Amino acid sequence: MKVAVVTFPGSNCDNDIVSVLKNFYSAQVDKIWHKDQFSVKYDLVILPGGFSYGDYLRSGAMAAFSPVMQSVKEHVGRGGKLFGICNGFQILAEAGYLPGALIRNRNLKYVCKTVGLKKASDSNRISGKLSDDRILRVPVAHGDGCYFASSEVRKQLKEEGRILFLYSGGNPNGSLDDIAGICSSDFKVAGMMPHPERAMNEVTGEMDGKVVLDLILGA
Repeated sequence: MKVAVVTFPGSNCDNDIVSVLKNFYSAQVDKIWHKDQFSVKYDLVILPGGFSYGDYLRSGAMAAFSPVMQSVKEHVGRGGKLFGICNGFQILAEAGYLPGALIRNRNLKYVCKTVGLKKASDSNRISGKLSDDRILRVPVAHGDGCYFASSEVRKQLKEEGRILFLYSGGNPNGSLDDIAGICSSDFKVAGMMPHPERAMNEVTGEMDGKVVLDLILGA
């Protein structure tokens, strides 16, 4: 498996996701700098968490115009899979790969804690494989994680089974309809605010992040 992890100025979770991909999946991983281009055909491209460009303007807004995003566009055009985690989700929304926006948390505070996640429906091609009662425990760490979209967009996401995960047992940021992650219409592009790479520690037993990545990589 060949995976590219795109790194922007301010990314701080890139090494985390690279480490788990290598250690748990024996993946060949390339880190791509934001000023560079790539033509390699990767199985998956990941936009990691962090604070790209210091979150100036809006979280993910400046990164959406980075030179590397031309290669990301070509990758998606070839039918490649694209996954955004936290700041990566914000970038995907700003770049128009996913509908809606990630805005300031409703409590106006930075939130860093472990939350519960559940699938939204059986029809989601990624998370729909989970059992109805399965609650995953995965950390969040963000100040701009409130998912916002019009009622029409949210209705469409629900009807098309494109909601990746819902918060369960408490909404940490005020996201509308408890949405924690969504997918594109072809399920090739997915984004979520929680950090699966931070819930992959065999010593502590916190391994629900691997369940998430297994679903993403196997979709």
